Amino acid sequence: QVQLVESGGGLVQAGGSLRLSCAASGLTFSRYAMGWFRQAPGKEREFVVGISRSGSTTYVADSVKGRFTISRDNAKNTVYLQMNILKPEDTAVYYCAASFQGASADWATPPKSRKDYNYWGQGTQVTVSS
Repeated sequence: QVQLVESGGGLVQAGGSLRLSCAASGLTFSRYAMGWFRQAPGKEREFVVGISRSGSTTYVADSVKGRFTISRDNAKNTVYLQMNILKPEDTAVYYCAASFQGASADWATPPKSRKDYNYWGQGTQVTVSS
């Protein structure tokens, strides 16, 4: 079965950093674009960052541009989210997601819509205190 397992969440002070990891199993990792979404209490789940199958193309939401970086290691079936200069408004549950892109170029821009992602992790809590 397909599993996406996030780790690395926790409590940090504003201005601090966290690195989230998402370990994938049960799928051919290189056939999937990967993304990170987040959901704060009472709000919709929103796209944060995405990365193409090869890792050569990324897309970053304006709200985190310049602070968050996504990367992947296909040899380890793992995608990462480096979060710097964290703000209280970054507080949310962060979800790792996989989008099947086997018919697309490996450098194709990752999708931004939740409906384009096939598998989801259970999420990891990130809390940023002021």
